[in-house]
Amino acid sequence: MSIKKSDSKTDINYEVVEECGALTSRKNGDAVKLRYLSWNGRDPKYDLRLWSIDDNGNEKCGKGIGLTGEELEELYDVIGKLMND
Repeated sequence: MSIKKSDSKTDINYEVVEECGALTSRKNGDAVKLRYLSWNGRDPKYDLRLWSIDDNGNEKCGKGIGLTGEELEELYDVIGKLMND
């Protein structure tokens, strides 16, 4: 899926390479999702952020973080340690 978002300052393009899963979903359609994304043609990263749907049905992204595969593995290890404590 390739989507282009534009604003007055810059054009931002992203391509969803893989939908990994939703952590939360709200009645209004907002969801915190983990996706494997490519931003502006760069190498894809794992992306964790809030996504919402505007009145026209367009998807909008909130603030989030991008993680390499190695960073995602480290996060997995950290969360595993937290869950075992």
